[in-house]
Amino acid sequence: MSAPDQWRLVRAHGTAVGLPTDDDMGNSEVGHNALGAGRIYAQGAKLVDLALASGKIYDDEGFKYIKESFANNTLHLIGLMSDGGVHSRLDQLQLLLKGASERGAKKIRVHVLTDGRDVLDGSSVGFAETLEKDLADLRSKGIDAQVASGGGRMYVTMDRYENDWEVVKRGWDAQVLGEAPHKFKSAVEAIKKLREAPNANDQYLPPFVIVDESGKPVGPIMDGDAVVTYNFRADRMTMLAQALEYEKFDKFDRVRFPKIRYAGMLQYDGELKLPGHYLVSPPLIERTSGEYLVNNGIRTFACSETVKFGHVTFFWNGNRSGYFNSELEEYVEIPSDSGITFNVQPKMKALEIGEKARDAILSRKFDQVRVNIPNGDMVGHTGDIEATVVACKAADDAVKMILDAIEEVGGIYVVTADHGNAEDMVKRNKKGEPLVDKDGKVQILTSHTLQPVPVAIGGPGLAAGVKFRKDVPNGGLANVAATVMNLHGFVAPDDYETTLIEVVD
Repeated sequence: MSAPDQWRLVRAHGTAVGLPTDDDMGNSEVGHNALGAGRIYAQGAKLVDLALASGKIYDDEGFKYIKESFANNTLHLIGLMSDGGVHSRLDQLQLLLKGASERGAKKIRVHVLTDGRDVLDGSSVGFAETLEKDLADLRSKGIDAQVASGGGRMYVTMDRYENDWEVVKRGWDAQVLGEAPHKFKSAVEAIKKLREAPNANDQYLPPFVIVDESGKPVGPIMDGDAVVTYNFRADRMTMLAQALEYEKFDKFDRVRFPKIRYAGMLQYDGELKLPGHYLVSPPLIERTSGEYLVNNGIRTFACSETVKFGHVTFFWNGNRSGYFNSELEEYVEIPSDSGITFNVQPKMKALEIGEKARDAILSRKFDQVRVNIPNGDMVGHTGDIEATVVACKAADDAVKMILDAIEEVGGIYVVTADHGNAEDMVKRNKKGEPLVDKDGKVQILTSHTLQPVPVAIGGPGLAAGVKFRKDVPNGGLANVAATVMNLHGFVAPDDYETTLIEVVD
């Protein structure tokens, strides 16, 4: 990286990207929303918190839709059981249980997925005890409420990017069909017992169903039931959403496809309009920087591989599908490797993305070339440190290829990230020292981090005297939009987060 005045850090988590608190790690969706929109919108958990706190969630279309099943059928809630705040939060599930039971739900079944990825391994027992207590309270009020099934998030239900449909099928069999290799009387008993196996881990607990005295599953999903997937984060709910919603479906044999009323906590895929019903509406993001620049004649090229292609297009453009002007824009998707974990091929498609960007730059047909190189995030999530080093080297090589092309055409580069991940791969105590497990092994960190991310600006096209301002110490990803607009020669709209640069004589 060049001299320090050519780069600085910006915030990419918490309130800087519209999440409730600064304990909330950022993610790719909210990160790209902020980068493209130039303003901070209430997102994910925060959007849900506001809807729950105001009671608005109960007046909206989604809740009214599922409510029609309450009188004679079961309400099923499926999601991640933890306070991790990345995909879901236990307190939101608790509020939803309370709210639904007060509004006519007589029979409720919860299908829990244990975490151990965004929270410490083993914490699932405590979360299950908290949930079981709430359900017991509801039962004392005459509401038939209990846990019906469960399993570890990475082995049951929560696959993403169509990596392995078997994961979703294992969940389907337990949740919908009431079939699983392990049967227990309660969730706490199930989790404690399954954690006794050698190398057991909350993320990978096998699927289980809860059965009654006669051994019958207490909560398979039947015709007429209502189902809510209560995760607010989309990426690991989209596959289940397809299985619950799509009449035409060939990813695995569903055996039974119940006629249900299904709603997501949020709409998980704005492009696929999936699911069709949802409890909380997305933020309406208008006047994004992408739209502004295209409308001002800026020819734009965007590219990534499948896992982040939607991020540099759909999310960047304010949760909006398609081109603003197909004559001025070109979006290219390179298919990601599928059916393997990303540490098996840690270089991913970095070089292919680099080549596409290089060719777009050298063609001189575009004024902006926008790419996402996903290696640090996707391989970082696997916790495989050696593979992550290879991944980051591949990303470096791709960036070098792009910067060389910028040098050749006399352009400007802006290099940044949508959140942290690979820069810290170990769990740490309050002093920042690595945590070790009972065998003395360092505990691996697979999640995103709360760290700020660098923004580097340079290139031969950068006007003399352009410097980072010293008066935006708390700048975040949303400040990047105005900065990029300035580099294109435009002043950002007044309501955008302020630019990070100024011209010094």
